[in-house]
Amino acid sequence: MATTPLAHSPQPDHPVYVIGGGPGGLAVAAALRARGVRAVVLEKSDAVGASWRTHYDRLRLHTTRRLSALPGLKIPRSFGRWVARADVVRYLEKYAEKHELEIVTGVEVFRVERSGADWVLHATGGRRLVGSAVVVATGFNHTPRLPEWPGRDTYEGELSHARSYRNPEPYAGKDVLVVGIGNTGAEIAADLADGGAKRVRLAVRTVPHIVKRTTAGWPAQRTGILVRRLPGALVDRMGAAMARVGTPDLSAHGLPRPDTGLATRMREGAVPVQDVGLIAAVRAGKVEIVGAVEAFEGGEVVLADGTRITPDAVIAATGYRRALEPLVGHLDVLDGRGRPVVRGARCPREAPGLYFSGFTNPISGMLRELAIDAEKIARRIARSGARGRTGRGRAGRGRRT
Repeated sequence: MATTPLAHSPQPDHPVYVIGGGPGGLAVAAALRARGVRAVVLEKSDAVGASWRTHYDRLRLHTTRRLSALPGLKIPRSFGRWVARADVVRYLEKYAEKHELEIVTGVEVFRVERSGADWVLHATGGRRLVGSAVVVATGFNHTPRLPEWPGRDTYEGELSHARSYRNPEPYAGKDVLVVGIGNTGAEIAADLADGGAKRVRLAVRTVPHIVKRTTAGWPAQRTGILVRRLPGALVDRMGAAMARVGTPDLSAHGLPRPDTGLATRMREGAVPVQDVGLIAAVRAGKVEIVGAVEAFEGGEVVLADGTRITPDAVIAATGYRRALEPLVGHLDVLDGRGRPVVRGARCPREAPGLYFSGFTNPISGMLRELAIDAEKIARRIARSGARGRTGRGRAGRGRRT
């Protein structure tokens, strides 16, 4: 991996700029480099894989090792079938080194603009960078989202977003309310229950689909790959049948089966929850299901059924925003939810040369889809005759700082 100082003036042959040094950005840069196109990765933190470095300790990939590798480097077998967070970071570091990627850390891009046939990036320190194409890979989970609950700002208790959660040690002996039953909320609740919290409650607004990570050795991810192209109505019926066979009915514990199908829920943006301990914790009474949070009043949390509780700590696993508006919102390339209108090798109609990777959360596995998109984007850019070619199919190493 080479870290290169950025020039303040345009270069004769402009590179492709990749914004974001996570899995998506690294994969695109490697795929471009393999095709002889110079790619410069711009990462605002001081290292690649920044978001993976800050996730909670217990986290493991919900997708298998074999189906999660990026182009050009397998994940080591020694990492196991379900790769741990720390090993994902190690893999990304090795990936950048193996492909000798040109990465500039400590540089944040604030705005991207079209300038004739080129793209201009406005970045840290007043830099004005000119590229032949731009790939935005700043991540699906970019900016923590905390709902505007009434009374939130004057709440007298401890309230934090799941982004800051690392392990259950600080919560030993405490009464904790986890808000949100996505994969993060479900796993944090189970982690707290196993890690010594006195009481763990999980606030649920919409009942999720819960699937086992594997069934008789068959990973849920492979099922997701197989059904992804099937009609939604068929997937809804298949999902309901599989749930009846594969997962217990938790209605008596406050988690009835969902009243909308799996594919229908996916279209609404909700992925199924992979069970990595939640079902057992709920059935054992270690995690209590409660209603959604409606408001905060003083030191109390008001739930949807009117119940008032006073937990020692509230952890909001309430998701993230893509936060793309300052960067590209002025280009009319985002939909009503702030997500790119197209992804992969397709460019928005009014923005040729602008690509997006990593802004969906597919049932077939995010890292798998990032790898596929990286190859597609690189082929498209190479065919378009991007400038900044290296001439030998490999990008030259940058100067270390």
